[in-house]
Amino acid sequence: MDTAHDRALFDRLIGFDTTSAKSNLALIDWAANYLDGHGIATRLTYDADQQKANLFATIGPEIPGGVVLSGHTDVVPVDGQDWSSDPFRLVERDGKFYGRGTADMKGFIALALARAERFKQQARRVPIHYAFSFDEEVGCHGVRHLLADLPTGERRPRLAIIGEPTLMTVANAHKGATILTTRITGLEGHSSAPDKGVNAIMAGAEILQLIGRMAEERKAKPVAGSPFEPPYTTFNVGVIEGGTAHNIVARDCRIVWQYRLMPGDHDHDIKERLGRFVEDELLPRMRRVHPGAAIVTEADIDLPCLVPEPEGAAEALVRELTGANGTSVVSFGTEAGLFQEAGMSAVVCGPGSIEQAHKADEFISLDQFAQGGRFLDRLGDWVAKQ
Repeated sequence: MDTAHDRALFDRLIGFDTTSAKSNLALIDWAANYLDGHGIATRLTYDADQQKANLFATIGPEIPGGVVLSGHTDVVPVDGQDWSSDPFRLVERDGKFYGRGTADMKGFIALALARAERFKQQARRVPIHYAFSFDEEVGCHGVRHLLADLPTGERRPRLAIIGEPTLMTVANAHKGATILTTRITGLEGHSSAPDKGVNAIMAGAEILQLIGRMAEERKAKPVAGSPFEPPYTTFNVGVIEGGTAHNIVARDCRIVWQYRLMPGDHDHDIKERLGRFVEDELLPRMRRVHPGAAIVTEADIDLPCLVPEPEGAAEALVRELTGANGTSVVSFGTEAGLFQEAGMSAVVCGPGSIEQAHKADEFISLDQFAQGGRFLDRLGDWVAKQ
């Protein structure tokens, strides 16, 4: 392991401000040029504005199968956070590397890139693929473009390792995350005659009660033996706003809410119950007063669960490489469920701790960074033996 080279690439990646609200093209172009210098071709897929891009590269033979090393290039904002050093400069202090993205998750990407030349010598019969995405932090939007651009059927890569920070444990499951916005349109009027208007906030309150009932029903039936905490699908209402003044019947209301779905649970009941309540009960009452009343619910983010795979190829390989006797679950969402939905076996395993992510003075320990490098070295050795 070339520690100096690992660190140099890590420092370079941290230096790119790839906050999700900004373009990541400078980082992607640099990575593509770096790989081109090693004779490795890259393929880019873009967002609609051509301001962000995913990078996909194959090291080794252009054949079906192989191992995907997946990471996202975007990071969360540093605005309002009290940092002890420049968040976009890698700083070593007290056995830790500090900087935005050190844990989540530029360390894994730097380690993967640093092994490109070595992987070229090792990946003679089994390819290693790089998949570096944009906009993971705001809904895993970018990787959907990347996956849609991959070959279909048997020509797809066989398995994916998503290098999110798990302290190098093997995570074979996480909850899904669906974030929705419900917009309610009623009819304004004077508050002294509320029966002549349609109060959107009052209608919203009925929807909130339904969400609360669905949350309590799942809380009352936890999944026995589940490693998740809490061991059931959870709900949360994060934003509610509407109305203009205390003496005006509220015309508009907006509710932003979410549910985090347990693997094995299904959200069709959630969507169907909301739809039936709105269409069969709530809207008919509203439209008796105002035919133009409306309720629209749209999913802003719909991230699937990562479902455990009995005897899955990804879990078997990563357990072999790490020496782990068991697996864990993570409470945060990742791109792993999307790789799984696209037909690949997938697990989450990477250096660093999620507890350090998204905070001021985000860090990864030097030991975790080194462990991540050794893990990828063992992957290269495994590929060479196939």
